Amino acid sequence: MKNKIKNLFLKRIEKIYQLLNDTQKNVLSIAWPVLVELLLGSLFGMIDMIMLGRIPDPDLSAASIAAVGLTNQPLYIGLSLVQALNVGGTAITARYIGAQKTDKIPNVLSHIILLTLGLLAIPLSILGIRFSEEIIHFMGAKKDTLELAVLYFRIVLIGFIFQSYNFAISAALRGAGNTKTTLRVNLSVNLINVIGNAVLIYGLFGFPALGIAGAGISTTFSNILASIILTIYLLRTKGIIQLKLKNGFRLDKNIVFNLVKIGIPASLEQMALRIGILLFVKTVADLGTVVFASHQICLSILSLSFNPGQAFGIAASSLVGQNLGARNFSQAEECAKEARKMGSIISTMMAILFFIFGPQLASLYSSIPEVISNASKTLKIIAFVQPFQSSQLILSGGLRGAGDTFWPLISTFIGVLGIRLILAALFIKVFHFGLTGAWIAVFIDQFVRWGIIYIRFNTGKWKTVTIQ
Repeated sequence: MKNKIKNLFLKRIEKIYQLLNDTQKNVLSIAWPVLVELLLGSLFGMIDMIMLGRIPDPDLSAASIAAVGLTNQPLYIGLSLVQALNVGGTAITARYIGAQKTDKIPNVLSHIILLTLGLLAIPLSILGIRFSEEIIHFMGAKKDTLELAVLYFRIVLIGFIFQSYNFAISAALRGAGNTKTTLRVNLSVNLINVIGNAVLIYGLFGFPALGIAGAGISTTFSNILASIILTIYLLRTKGIIQLKLKNGFRLDKNIVFNLVKIGIPASLEQMALRIGILLFVKTVADLGTVVFASHQICLSILSLSFNPGQAFGIAASSLVGQNLGARNFSQAEECAKEARKMGSIISTMMAILFFIFGPQLASLYSSIPEVISNASKTLKIIAFVQPFQSSQLILSGGLRGAGDTFWPLISTFIGVLGIRLILAALFIKVFHFGLTGAWIAVFIDQFVRWGIIYIRFNTGKWKTVTIQ
Protein backbone atom coordinates (compact mmCIF):
# COMPACT_ATOMS: atom_id res chain seq x y z
CA MET A 1 0.00 0.00 0.00
CA LYS A 2 2.80 2.39 0.93
CA ASN A 3 4.64 1.66 -2.33
CA LYS A 4 1.49 2.36 -4.36
CA ILE A 5 1.00 5.72 -2.67
CA LYS A 6 4.68 6.55 -3.15
CA ASN A 7 4.58 5.64 -6.85
CA LEU A 8 1.39 7.63 -7.38
CA PHE A 9 2.95 10.66 -5.70
CA LEU A 10 6.11 10.40 -7.82
CA LYS A 11 4.07 10.10 -11.01
CA ARG A 12 2.11 13.25 -10.12
CA ILE A 13 5.37 15.12 -9.46
CA GLU A 14 6.78 13.91 -12.77
CA LYS A 15 3.69 15.11 -14.65
CA ILE A 16 3.93 18.55 -13.05
CA TYR A 17 7.65 18.69 -13.91
CA GLN A 18 6.91 17.89 -17.56
CA LEU A 19 4.60 20.91 -17.75
CA LEU A 20 7.46 23.28 -16.88
CA ASN A 21 9.42 25.09 -19.59
CA ASP A 22 13.21 24.79 -19.86
CA THR A 23 13.88 27.93 -17.82
CA GLN A 24 11.61 26.79 -15.00
CA LYS A 25 13.31 23.37 -14.99
CA ASN A 26 16.74 24.99 -14.75
CA VAL A 27 15.61 27.20 -11.88
CA LEU A 28 14.00 24.30 -10.06
CA SER A 29 16.98 21.96 -10.53
CA ILE A 30 19.20 24.43 -8.64
CA ALA A 31 16.63 25.72 -6.16
CA TRP A 32 15.07 22.52 -4.84
CA PRO A 33 18.22 21.06 -3.20
CA VAL A 34 18.93 24.46 -1.59
CA LEU A 35 15.33 24.76 -0.43
CA VAL A 36 15.34 21.28 1.09
CA GLU A 37 18.73 21.97 2.70
CA LEU A 38 17.59 25.29 4.17
CA LEU A 39 14.22 23.97 5.30
CA LEU A 40 15.80 21.00 7.04
CA GLY A 41 18.46 23.26 8.54
CA SER A 42 15.76 25.56 9.91
CA LEU A 43 13.76 22.57 11.08
CA PHE A 44 16.77 21.17 12.91
CA GLY A 45 17.36 24.64 14.38
CA MET A 46 13.75 24.72 15.54
CA ILE A 47 14.20 21.31 17.13
CA ASP A 48 17.26 22.64 18.98
CA MET A 49 15.19 25.52 20.35
CA ILE A 50 12.35 23.15 21.24
CA MET A 51 14.80 20.98 23.17
CA LEU A 52 16.01 23.98 25.16
CA GLY A 53 12.41 25.05 25.68
CA ARG A 54 11.64 21.64 27.20
CA ILE A 55 14.29 21.81 29.92
CA PRO A 56 12.28 20.92 33.08
CA ASP A 57 13.16 24.14 34.96
CA PRO A 58 10.92 26.81 33.29
CA ASP A 59 13.17 29.71 34.33
CA LEU A 60 16.28 27.98 32.98
CA SER A 61 14.36 27.05 29.84
CA ALA A 62 13.31 30.64 29.05
CA ALA A 63 16.80 31.93 29.91
CA SER A 64 18.41 29.35 27.59
CA ILE A 65 16.19 30.32 24.66
CA ALA A 66 16.88 34.01 25.28
CA ALA A 67 20.63 33.31 25.59
CA VAL A 68 20.73 31.62 22.17
CA GLY A 69 18.91 34.61 20.68
CA LEU A 70 21.38 37.07 22.18
CA THR A 71 24.41 35.15 20.93
CA ASN A 72 22.96 34.52 17.47
CA GLN A 73 22.91 38.20 16.54
CA PRO A 74 26.65 38.98 16.92
CA LEU A 75 27.44 35.56 15.44
CA TYR A 76 25.29 36.36 12.42
CA ILE A 77 27.25 39.58 11.88
CA GLY A 78 30.40 37.50 11.40
CA LEU A 79 28.62 35.00 9.16
CA SER A 80 27.08 37.81 7.11
CA LEU A 81 30.56 39.18 6.34
CA VAL A 82 31.66 35.72 5.23
CA GLN A 83 28.57 35.35 3.06
CA ALA A 84 29.17 38.79 1.54
CA LEU A 85 32.63 37.75 0.40
CA ASN A 86 31.10 34.54 -0.91
CA VAL A 87 28.65 36.53 -3.06
CA GLY A 88 31.65 37.47 -5.18
CA GLY A 89 32.75 33.85 -5.30
CA THR A 90 29.35 32.71 -6.58
CA ALA A 91 29.14 35.49 -9.17
CA ILE A 92 32.69 34.97 -10.47
CA THR A 93 32.30 31.19 -10.65
CA ALA A 94 29.02 31.51 -12.56
CA ARG A 95 30.47 34.08 -14.99
CA TYR A 96 33.55 31.96 -15.74
CA ILE A 97 31.36 28.92 -16.39
CA GLY A 98 29.13 30.91 -18.74
CA ALA A 99 32.19 32.28 -20.54
CA GLN A 100 33.73 28.76 -20.66
CA LYS A 101 36.79 29.75 -18.58
CA THR A 102 36.51 26.82 -16.17
CA ASP A 103 40.30 26.47 -15.87
CA LYS A 104 40.28 29.56 -13.61
CA ILE A 105 37.76 28.18 -11.11
CA PRO A 106 40.05 26.08 -8.84
CA ASN A 107 42.14 29.20 -8.21
CA VAL A 108 38.96 31.19 -7.51
CA LEU A 109 38.04 28.62 -4.86
CA SER A 110 41.48 28.90 -3.25
CA HIS A 111 41.15 32.70 -3.10
CA ILE A 112 37.71 32.50 -1.49
CA ILE A 113 38.84 30.00 1.16
CA LEU A 114 42.06 31.80 2.11
CA LEU A 115 40.46 35.25 2.24
CA THR A 116 37.50 33.92 4.23
CA LEU A 117 39.67 32.26 6.87
CA GLY A 118 42.55 34.73 7.00
CA LEU A 119 40.66 38.01 6.85
CA LEU A 120 37.41 37.13 8.57
CA ALA A 121 36.79 33.80 10.30
CA ILE A 122 39.92 33.35 12.41
CA PRO A 123 40.39 37.01 13.50
CA LEU A 124 36.68 37.44 14.32
CA SER A 125 36.59 34.21 16.30
CA ILE A 126 39.60 35.24 18.40
CA LEU A 127 38.15 38.71 19.08
CA GLY A 128 34.73 37.24 19.88
CA ILE A 129 36.13 34.81 22.46
CA ARG A 130 38.29 37.52 24.03
CA PHE A 131 35.45 40.04 24.39
CA SER A 132 32.50 37.65 24.69
CA GLU A 133 31.26 38.97 28.03
CA GLU A 134 31.35 42.58 26.84
CA ILE A 135 29.54 41.68 23.61
CA ILE A 136 26.74 39.77 25.35
CA HIS A 137 26.37 42.50 27.97
CA PHE A 138 26.04 45.08 25.17
CA MET A 139 23.29 42.93 23.65
CA GLY A 140 21.20 43.63 26.73
CA ALA A 141 21.47 40.29 28.51
CA LYS A 142 19.76 40.16 31.89
CA LYS A 143 21.35 38.54 34.94
CA ASP A 144 19.55 35.26 34.31
CA THR A 145 20.93 34.95 30.76
CA LEU A 146 24.42 36.54 30.83
CA GLU A 147 26.41 33.56 32.09
CA LEU A 148 24.58 31.08 29.86
CA ALA A 149 24.97 33.27 26.79
CA VAL A 150 28.71 33.85 27.30
CA LEU A 151 29.35 30.11 27.70
CA TYR A 152 27.36 29.22 24.57
CA PHE A 153 28.93 32.05 22.55
CA ARG A 154 32.51 30.96 23.28
CA ILE A 155 31.77 27.39 22.25
CA VAL A 156 30.05 28.19 18.94
CA LEU A 157 32.76 30.70 17.96
CA ILE A 158 35.14 27.76 17.56
CA GLY A 159 32.67 26.18 15.17
CA PHE A 160 32.34 29.55 13.39
CA ILE A 161 35.77 29.05 11.78
CA PHE A 162 34.73 25.72 10.24
CA GLN A 163 31.27 27.02 9.31
CA SER A 164 32.90 29.89 7.41
CA TYR A 165 35.11 27.43 5.54
CA ASN A 166 32.01 25.45 4.59
CA PHE A 167 30.24 28.60 3.36
CA ALA A 168 33.19 29.44 1.08
CA ILE A 169 33.03 26.02 -0.56
CA SER A 170 29.24 26.13 -0.87
CA ALA A 171 29.44 29.52 -2.62
CA ALA A 172 31.64 28.12 -5.39
CA LEU A 173 29.52 24.97 -5.76
CA ARG A 174 26.33 27.03 -6.06
CA GLY A 175 27.90 29.28 -8.67
CA ALA A 176 28.40 26.14 -10.73
CA GLY A 177 24.79 25.11 -10.11
CA ASN A 178 25.89 22.19 -7.90
CA THR A 179 23.51 22.42 -4.96
CA LYS A 180 23.03 18.71 -4.33
CA THR A 181 26.45 18.15 -2.74
CA THR A 182 25.90 20.65 0.07
CA LEU A 183 22.39 19.23 0.56
CA ARG A 184 23.75 15.75 1.20
CA VAL A 185 26.52 16.95 3.51
CA ASN A 186 24.38 19.33 5.57
CA LEU A 187 21.52 16.86 5.87
CA SER A 188 23.87 14.30 7.39
CA VAL A 189 25.68 16.60 9.81
CA ASN A 190 22.49 18.38 10.91
CA LEU A 191 20.92 15.05 11.78
CA ILE A 192 24.01 14.23 13.84
CA ASN A 193 23.75 17.67 15.46
CA VAL A 194 20.15 17.07 16.55
CA ILE A 195 21.05 13.69 18.05
CA GLY A 196 24.07 15.24 19.77
CA ASN A 197 21.90 18.02 21.18
CA ALA A 198 19.45 15.58 22.71
CA VAL A 199 22.27 13.53 24.24
CA LEU A 200 24.22 16.47 25.65
CA ILE A 201 21.35 18.80 26.66
CA TYR A 202 19.45 16.17 28.65
CA GLY A 203 22.31 13.82 29.54
CA LEU A 204 21.18 10.67 27.72
CA PHE A 205 23.07 7.35 27.53
CA GLY A 206 25.23 8.18 30.53
CA PHE A 207 26.45 11.55 29.25
CA PRO A 208 26.27 14.56 31.61
CA ALA A 209 23.29 16.94 31.23
CA LEU A 210 25.07 20.06 29.93
CA GLY A 211 22.04 22.14 28.94
CA ILE A 212 22.87 25.03 26.63
CA ALA A 213 26.59 24.13 26.66
CA GLY A 214 25.67 20.73 25.21
CA ALA A 215 23.84 22.43 22.35
CA GLY A 216 26.92 24.53 21.60
CA ILE A 217 29.29 21.53 21.64
CA SER A 218 27.05 19.52 19.31
CA THR A 219 26.74 22.44 16.86
CA THR A 220 30.50 22.98 16.76
CA PHE A 221 31.20 19.28 16.22
CA SER A 222 28.76 19.15 13.28
CA ASN A 223 30.51 22.11 11.60
CA ILE A 224 33.89 20.41 11.96
CA LEU A 225 32.50 17.18 10.52
CA ALA A 226 31.02 19.04 7.52
CA SER A 227 34.42 20.66 6.83
CA ILE A 228 36.12 17.25 6.77
CA ILE A 229 33.51 15.77 4.39
CA LEU A 230 33.60 18.74 1.98
CA THR A 231 37.41 18.77 1.88
CA ILE A 232 37.55 15.07 1.02
CA TYR A 233 34.93 15.63 -1.71
CA LEU A 234 36.86 18.52 -3.31
CA LEU A 235 40.11 16.56 -3.31
CA ARG A 236 38.53 13.52 -4.97
CA THR A 237 35.96 15.00 -7.35
CA LYS A 238 36.41 15.24 -11.12
CA GLY A 239 33.89 18.07 -11.41
CA ILE A 240 34.43 21.75 -12.18
CA ILE A 241 34.87 22.78 -8.52
CA GLN A 242 38.07 21.15 -7.23
CA LEU A 243 40.66 21.74 -4.51
CA LYS A 244 44.08 21.28 -6.13
CA LEU A 245 46.64 21.51 -3.34
CA LYS A 246 49.57 20.18 -5.39
CA ASN A 247 49.28 23.10 -7.84
CA GLY A 248 49.96 25.58 -5.04
CA PHE A 249 48.36 28.99 -4.68
CA ARG A 250 48.78 31.67 -7.35
CA LEU A 251 47.65 35.17 -6.48
CA ASP A 252 45.45 36.51 -9.28
CA LYS A 253 44.90 40.28 -9.18
CA ASN A 254 41.78 40.02 -11.35
CA ILE A 255 40.15 37.54 -8.98
CA VAL A 256 41.02 39.69 -5.97
CA PHE A 257 39.69 42.79 -7.79
CA ASN A 258 36.42 41.06 -8.64
CA LEU A 259 35.97 39.75 -5.10
CA VAL A 260 36.61 43.22 -3.67
CA LYS A 261 34.45 44.98 -6.26
CA ILE A 262 31.46 42.74 -5.59
CA GLY A 263 32.23 41.95 -1.96
CA ILE A 264 32.63 45.45 -0.47
CA PRO A 265 29.04 46.61 -1.19
CA ALA A 266 27.76 43.15 -0.19
CA SER A 267 29.80 43.32 3.04
CA LEU A 268 28.50 46.79 3.85
CA GLU A 269 24.96 45.57 3.13
CA GLN A 270 25.34 42.62 5.46
CA MET A 271 26.97 44.77 8.12
CA ALA A 272 24.09 47.24 7.90
CA LEU A 273 21.57 44.39 8.04
CA ARG A 274 23.15 42.62 11.00
CA ILE A 275 23.92 45.77 12.98
CA GLY A 276 20.36 46.91 12.37
CA ILE A 277 18.97 43.56 13.51
CA LEU A 278 21.33 43.55 16.49
CA LEU A 279 20.07 46.97 17.61
CA PHE A 280 16.51 45.84 16.87
CA VAL A 281 17.00 42.77 19.08
CA LYS A 282 18.48 44.97 21.79
CA THR A 283 15.35 47.15 21.67
CA VAL A 284 13.09 44.10 21.98
CA ALA A 285 15.24 42.65 24.79
CA ASP A 286 14.27 45.65 26.94
CA LEU A 287 10.73 44.22 27.05
CA GLY A 288 11.92 41.44 29.39
CA THR A 289 13.06 37.82 29.24
CA VAL A 290 9.63 36.24 28.67
CA VAL A 291 8.72 38.61 25.82
CA PHE A 292 12.17 38.18 24.31
CA ALA A 293 11.74 34.41 24.44
CA SER A 294 8.53 34.88 22.40
CA HIS A 295 10.46 37.07 19.97
CA GLN A 296 13.19 34.45 19.59
CA ILE A 297 10.60 31.75 18.89
CA CYS A 298 9.16 33.93 16.13
CA LEU A 299 12.62 34.48 14.66
CA SER A 300 13.17 30.72 14.65
CA ILE A 301 9.88 30.14 12.83
CA LEU A 302 10.56 33.12 10.54
CA SER A 303 13.79 31.44 9.43
CA LEU A 304 11.59 28.87 7.70
CA SER A 305 9.96 31.57 5.60
CA PHE A 306 13.31 32.97 4.48
CA ASN A 307 14.15 29.66 2.88
CA PRO A 308 12.11 29.83 -0.37
CA GLY A 309 13.42 33.34 -1.05
CA GLN A 310 17.00 32.33 -0.30
CA ALA A 311 16.80 29.10 -2.32
CA PHE A 312 15.32 30.67 -5.43
CA GLY A 313 17.56 33.70 -4.91
CA ILE A 314 20.58 31.37 -5.13
CA ALA A 315 19.12 29.82 -8.28
CA ALA A 316 18.62 33.29 -9.75
CA SER A 317 22.18 34.29 -8.80
CA SER A 318 23.72 31.21 -10.43
CA LEU A 319 21.68 31.34 -13.64
CA VAL A 320 21.91 35.12 -14.07
CA GLY A 321 25.70 34.93 -13.67
CA GLN A 322 26.07 32.05 -16.11
CA ASN A 323 23.84 33.66 -18.74
CA LEU A 324 25.57 37.03 -18.45
CA GLY A 325 28.92 35.23 -18.84
CA ALA A 326 27.54 33.72 -22.05
CA ARG A 327 26.15 37.20 -22.99
CA ASN A 328 22.61 35.85 -23.09
CA PHE A 329 20.98 38.90 -21.47
CA SER A 330 17.31 38.14 -22.14
CA GLN A 331 17.65 34.63 -20.69
CA ALA A 332 19.32 36.05 -17.58
CA GLU A 333 16.29 38.27 -16.95
CA GLU A 334 13.87 35.43 -17.68
CA CYS A 335 15.60 33.16 -15.16
CA ALA A 336 15.31 35.77 -12.40
CA LYS A 337 11.62 36.38 -13.13
CA GLU A 338 10.77 32.68 -13.16
CA ALA A 339 12.66 32.18 -9.89
CA ARG A 340 10.65 35.02 -8.32
CA LYS A 341 7.33 33.52 -9.42
CA MET A 342 8.10 30.03 -8.15
CA GLY A 343 9.54 31.20 -4.84
CA SER A 344 6.63 33.54 -4.18
CA ILE A 345 4.10 30.72 -4.57
CA ILE A 346 5.84 28.66 -1.87
CA SER A 347 6.21 31.66 0.46
CA THR A 348 2.51 32.48 0.16
CA MET A 349 1.60 28.94 1.15
CA MET A 350 3.83 29.23 4.20
CA ALA A 351 2.23 32.56 5.09
CA ILE A 352 -1.19 30.90 5.22
CA LEU A 353 0.16 28.24 7.59
CA PHE A 354 1.71 30.87 9.88
CA PHE A 355 -1.53 32.85 10.03
CA ILE A 356 -3.80 29.90 10.78
CA PHE A 357 -1.57 27.67 12.92
CA GLY A 358 0.42 30.27 14.85
CA PRO A 359 -0.59 29.06 18.36
CA GLN A 360 0.16 25.45 17.49
CA LEU A 361 3.61 26.35 16.13
CA ALA A 362 4.46 28.48 19.18
CA SER A 363 3.32 25.75 21.58
CA LEU A 364 5.97 23.43 20.12
CA TYR A 365 8.62 25.63 21.72
CA SER A 366 7.12 26.44 25.07
CA SER A 367 4.23 25.61 27.39
CA ILE A 368 4.23 29.09 28.97
CA PRO A 369 0.84 30.71 28.06
CA GLU A 370 2.24 34.25 27.81
CA VAL A 371 5.02 33.15 25.47
CA ILE A 372 2.55 31.28 23.22
CA SER A 373 0.14 34.22 23.12
CA ASN A 374 2.81 36.77 22.18
CA ALA A 375 4.35 34.52 19.55
CA SER A 376 1.05 33.56 17.89
CA LYS A 377 0.01 37.22 17.51
CA THR A 378 3.37 38.05 15.96
CA LEU A 379 3.13 35.17 13.48
CA LYS A 380 0.02 36.76 11.97
CA ILE A 381 2.08 39.84 11.15
CA ILE A 382 4.87 37.65 9.79
CA ALA A 383 2.35 36.07 7.40
CA PHE A 384 1.79 39.44 5.69
CA VAL A 385 5.55 39.97 5.38
CA GLN A 386 6.03 36.86 3.23
CA PRO A 387 5.18 38.02 -0.36
CA PHE A 388 7.38 41.13 -0.16
CA GLN A 389 10.20 39.34 1.65
CA SER A 390 10.34 36.49 -0.88
CA SER A 391 10.28 38.74 -3.96
CA GLN A 392 12.95 41.01 -2.49
CA LEU A 393 15.28 38.12 -1.61
CA ILE A 394 15.00 36.48 -5.03
CA LEU A 395 15.45 39.62 -7.12
CA SER A 396 18.36 40.64 -4.88
CA GLY A 397 19.88 37.23 -5.62
CA GLY A 398 19.60 37.98 -9.32
CA LEU A 399 21.32 41.36 -8.88
CA ARG A 400 24.14 39.76 -6.87
CA GLY A 401 24.62 37.10 -9.55
CA ALA A 402 25.17 39.96 -11.98
CA GLY A 403 27.67 41.56 -9.58
CA ASP A 404 25.28 44.46 -8.93
CA THR A 405 25.56 44.60 -5.13
CA PHE A 406 25.16 48.38 -4.68
CA TRP A 407 21.36 48.59 -4.72
CA PRO A 408 20.79 45.76 -2.23
CA LEU A 409 23.12 47.81 -0.01
CA ILE A 410 21.01 50.95 -0.46
CA SER A 411 17.76 49.11 0.22
CA THR A 412 19.17 47.64 3.44
CA PHE A 413 20.50 50.96 4.71
CA ILE A 414 17.14 52.63 4.18
CA GLY A 415 14.94 49.75 5.30
CA VAL A 416 16.78 48.29 8.28
CA LEU A 417 18.97 51.08 9.67
CA GLY A 418 16.36 53.71 8.93
CA ILE A 419 12.76 52.55 8.92
CA ARG A 420 12.93 49.41 11.09
CA LEU A 421 14.97 50.86 13.97
CA ILE A 422 13.15 54.19 14.10
CA LEU A 423 9.66 52.70 13.90
CA ALA A 424 10.46 49.91 16.37
CA ALA A 425 11.70 52.42 18.96
CA LEU A 426 8.65 54.61 18.30
CA PHE A 427 6.11 51.79 18.51
CA ILE A 428 7.68 50.19 21.60
CA LYS A 429 8.83 53.15 23.69
CA VAL A 430 6.36 55.87 22.70
CA PHE A 431 3.15 54.07 21.73
CA HIS A 432 3.81 51.00 23.95
CA PHE A 433 2.70 48.48 21.31
CA GLY A 434 5.13 45.92 22.74
CA LEU A 435 6.27 43.00 20.60
CA THR A 436 3.48 43.65 18.07
CA GLY A 437 4.85 47.12 17.38
CA ALA A 438 8.33 45.75 16.76
CA TRP A 439 7.06 43.37 14.09
CA ILE A 440 4.89 45.99 12.41
CA ALA A 441 8.16 47.89 11.91
CA VAL A 442 9.62 44.74 10.28
CA PHE A 443 6.68 44.58 7.86
CA ILE A 444 7.10 48.21 6.76
CA ASP A 445 10.86 47.71 6.38
CA GLN A 446 10.38 44.65 4.13
CA PHE A 447 7.84 46.48 1.96
CA VAL A 448 10.19 49.42 1.36
CA ARG A 449 13.16 47.16 0.57
CA TRP A 450 11.06 45.18 -1.89
CA GLY A 451 10.06 48.41 -3.67
CA ILE A 452 13.66 49.58 -4.09
CA ILE A 453 14.91 46.23 -5.40
CA TYR A 454 11.92 45.78 -7.73
CA ILE A 455 12.48 49.18 -9.33
CA ARG A 456 16.22 48.57 -9.74
CA PHE A 457 15.70 45.16 -11.35
CA ASN A 458 13.19 46.55 -13.85
CA THR A 459 15.67 49.17 -15.08
CA GLY A 460 17.82 46.36 -16.53
CA LYS A 461 21.02 48.28 -15.77
CA TRP A 462 22.39 45.28 -13.83
CA LYS A 463 23.02 43.60 -17.21
CA THR A 464 25.86 46.04 -17.91
CA VAL A 465 27.99 45.12 -14.84
CA THR A 466 31.34 43.68 -15.96
CA ILE A 467 33.75 41.22 -14.31
CA GLN A 468 37.43 40.99 -15.25
